[in-house]
Amino acid sequence: MSMDDVKQVVKAHWGRRAAGFDLGATHGILTEAQGAAWRGLLREVLGQGVKDVLGVGCGTGFLALLAAEMGHRAVGVDLAPEMVALAREKAGRMGVAAEFLEGDVERLDFAAGRFDVVIERHVLWTLPAPVEALGDWRRVLRASGEAVLIEGHWGERAQRDEYEGIKERLPLYGGRPAAEVMAAMRAAGFGEVSVREMMEASLWGGEAGCARYMVRGKKPR
Repeated sequence: MSMDDVKQVVKAHWGRRAAGFDLGATHGILTEAQGAAWRGLLREVLGQGVKDVLGVGCGTGFLALLAAEMGHRAVGVDLAPEMVALAREKAGRMGVAAEFLEGDVERLDFAAGRFDVVIERHVLWTLPAPVEALGDWRRVLRASGEAVLIEGHWGERAQRDEYEGIKERLPLYGGRPAAEVMAAMRAAGFGEVSVREMMEASLWGGEAGCARYMVRGKKPR
């Protein structure tokens, strides 16, 4: 199976799940308290001033929409057109100016130095070439721009169904301990790599259920 074949399986999987994606507490916002927790986290991550923010593997737009709601210039990219369509619909309902595009997040169609922040949630484990993807995310960042990876280690909770046939082609399948994701960030050329746990029940609509964390790294000047 070629890398493109693997990506087609991934694309079909998330396209199939798009309609109900936001109904899960680890994907959508189900309560006001959960929304407040995520907005607080994004304010911490994005800091002061208006930023150009790219959400990679954006799904139905969760992080990009929150960033746009806060006044940032937000763009989201996802492989599955069904996810992109839903993100656009949500942006319209919310009245925010986020842009959503269909595309391969391992090979972004943006000029170098386009963004201040690249952010994702639960995406790295789905990629056939995660270090190469991180390198491309670094490329589209401005000097001292930051990549923010919200990831976890699901282990036996990892996806079954279509993923059973491709999991051997996904180096980070099932998630990994934070130290491995930090090592991937450094291998892709990021500096000042740091990690914080994200086990707060408020973020996940209940118990986190497994190890969850955020890894951050900066593009060197």
